[in-house]
Amino acid sequence: MVLRIRKVLNIIIKSFSYFQLFLIPRVLQRLFFLVRIFNTMFIMKSLVDYKDEIHSCSKCGLCQSVCPIYKITGNDCTVSRGMFIMLKRLIKGEIEMSKKLNRYLDMCLKCNACTKFCPSGIDVVDIISSAKAEYFKQHKTERLKSVFLRILLKLPRLLRKLSPKAKSITFEKKVIYFGGCGSTLKTEKAIVKLLNSAGIEVIIPDFECCGYPFFVRGDMESFKIYIDKFYAIINKYGIYDVVTNCAACEKTLLKINNNVMEGEYRQKSAPNGEDIGGVTSYQTVRIKNIFEYIKENDLKLELKKEKTVTYHKPCNLDNFENIKWILKNTKNLNYVEMKDYDSCCGFEGITNFKDRKIMSEIFKQKHENIKNTGAKVALTSCLACAVTLR
Repeated sequence: MVLRIRKVLNIIIKSFSYFQLFLIPRVLQRLFFLVRIFNTMFIMKSLVDYKDEIHSCSKCGLCQSVCPIYKITGNDCTVSRGMFIMLKRLIKGEIEMSKKLNRYLDMCLKCNACTKFCPSGIDVVDIISSAKAEYFKQHKTERLKSVFLRILLKLPRLLRKLSPKAKSITFEKKVIYFGGCGSTLKTEKAIVKLLNSAGIEVIIPDFECCGYPFFVRGDMESFKIYIDKFYAIINKYGIYDVVTNCAACEKTLLKINNNVMEGEYRQKSAPNGEDIGGVTSYQTVRIKNIFEYIKENDLKLELKKEKTVTYHKPCNLDNFENIKWILKNTKNLNYVEMKDYDSCCGFEGITNFKDRKIMSEIFKQKHENIKNTGAKVALTSCLACAVTLR
């Protein structure tokens, strides 16, 4: 029944998309917007859909040994085990989605440390994000925060429009560069230079945010809008190889291929990976980090002067071996691995601004680890991490 409703809604959306700017009165345009939001509800997995995963938590408490927040607070409500107990009661209707419960959800760093350590393999971030979505739907003030966030994220894009684009040499092989919110002309030039040396042309479209800040806030409607914009640009250029230098962007775009947007895009995918109905299935889009391209093409990097560096691994980065290979094979680069190089920096993107004291405690330890390496430069590949380390 749900699939039939979704098919009807998709047909309505597709029909309105072609003619709404010219033929449809304002009242019907608003109706179209409501239909689109209604359709989004079917695409995203709700908290209730995760009840089996939540129930599978054995309450072993192993997550306590790796959770950065629990190590500071000692509060079981801030670790996945305690959150699952509360969410289980929420699903049963024993408690309400209160501001207090939401604050505990916000304290999660989304670092995935507990997921990697969980014997049951529960994806904690997905569950907490779905719980955040429940809170978002029930509290109108959250929408105002999202409006402010959208305006804030438009500023880097406006600045990029005012600056010139990095120029690429033309090659038969082409990739699209997705720089995310933190892309700069200097970064674009470096990406172009590296890939051009491997015989790859770089196309730099006018992308917006990947949507991750909205996903962690539970604003799935805005998240889907940003993803739709991403697909629209991919379709426009007809290039399905995408390179990024941001770990959070890479993880977000890859995640769409799993369970977040599964219904919408997999339903429209073809067996041979072709484009259907103006929407590219995520199986046809190949996302890679720039570090993968460097290692795959065996690009030789060299610094003009000797430099000692250390590296902070972002929580969203899964392919650290590629970066490690680069750090060890770059001429005149002395890499010193810091203690707990892969522990969270404490930023988490957006939701933890209100928990500055906890963030500060986590960062103090990270700063001490960096200092102890003796390195003058700390490298990372995530905008949020870079902001925190500075």
